[in-house]
Amino acid sequence: MTGSAIVYAGVIVAFIALFRIIKPTRRSGIRTRRRGAIVAVFGLLITATGFLLPAGESRVARSTSRLDEYMPAWQFNERHTISIDAPPDRVYAAVKAIRADEIALFNLLTWIRRFGRPLPRSILNAGDRNPLLDVATQSGFIWLADDPPRELVIGTLINAPLRARQALSPDFFRRPLPPGFTLAAMNFAVRADGTGGSLVSTETRVYANSASSQRQFAMYWRVVYPGSAIIRRMWLRAIARRATIADVSRNNRQERERDSSLVTR
Repeated sequence: MTGSAIVYAGVIVAFIALFRIIKPTRRSGIRTRRRGAIVAVFGLLITATGFLLPAGESRVARSTSRLDEYMPAWQFNERHTISIDAPPDRVYAAVKAIRADEIALFNLLTWIRRFGRPLPRSILNAGDRNPLLDVATQSGFIWLADDPPRELVIGTLINAPLRARQALSPDFFRRPLPPGFTLAAMNFAVRADGTGGSLVSTETRVYANSASSQRQFAMYWRVVYPGSAIIRRMWLRAIARRATIADVSRNNRQERERDSSLVTR
């Protein structure tokens, strides 16, 4: 997150300076085109610093989740949580059923990410007919865990040496790999909150097992992180809507059935 903030701060500084090169003003403090060029270069240096910032490695002390089991170490991650007024089984079903068109901004942000190209069906071009996790696991991701109503985990291979490419399997996440591999895993974890509702979290972890693959992914991650974070938050909100609507519908149906039985008596 820090690297991404530095990258975008540098981009903003450079953009403002370039604009002031075209139209310098006293109010902005950039009174001449020369000063604007200096500030623009400074902004670009800030951006480069953000891209080159080393990525520290994190590791779980002990495994407490299926995500920990498959991705115990990582250099890049993001985690988001939400409280949902629905029981875990209802929430878990919503996690698996959610479609891309139910997630605000998902289709727009993935369209931007693929530069508007008409790619084959994948998580970047998910459509609005099938559950998003089904689309993902049919186009590059694999199921690593599916333990209703507690946790599901999917994983993917982001990069691998050409000489070492082979079919992706859960074994990739369990054994040592030769240098040059970058793996990613994402989970949704659901637990009861003690009041009839659920606390839901989603975490994405990425592990690159060589210095060069870390540098390559760091540049990509620091550009896409803001959009990725927005998608994850909107994803959780969509799950909440689906789970609570389903729960309300279920309660209404049960009330109608109870009222009907009372009338019959």
